[in-house]
Amino acid sequence: MTVSEPGPETTAERLPVQPPDLETVLSAVFGLRASESSTYLGLLRVPDSSAAEVAEELGRDRSNVNRSLRTLRERGFAERRRVLLEEGGHVYRYSPTPLPVVRERMHEALTEWTDGARDRIDEFGADVDPAAQAESEAAKGVYAGRRED
Repeated sequence: MTVSEPGPETTAERLPVQPPDLETVLSAVFGLRASESSTYLGLLRVPDSSAAEVAEELGRDRSNVNRSLRTLRERGFAERRRVLLEEGGHVYRYSPTPLPVVRERMHEALTEWTDGARDRIDEFGADVDPAAQAESEAAKGVYAGRRED
């Protein structure tokens, strides 16, 4: 069976791409793991909270939430302040970086990431010998005579 040339459908019809969810964007653009993304989203729901309070909100272990909060602070998604307790000692309280600030950072980072991806696409095939490519395309057309595997 031969494969005919593609019809007039659009790229979106041939290669349907679903819009990513927020966790996918945070992972692709900032390298955040799902646990870190969910910690940020939980922190938005319970701002100015201790790690234990965020852990309770998320139903996760406090030590895991502490690691996620550290990463979020390092990447600019959360802030920490030390609060002295009346009975002595202290506790750290965490707040999310304001959403408008995070959105702006996300847009900037996504633009940089997209520019890099476009560069990789433009470089795609640069190592292919142009003469061999032209010869291959000339042989009965690009799609003629191909079989489905």
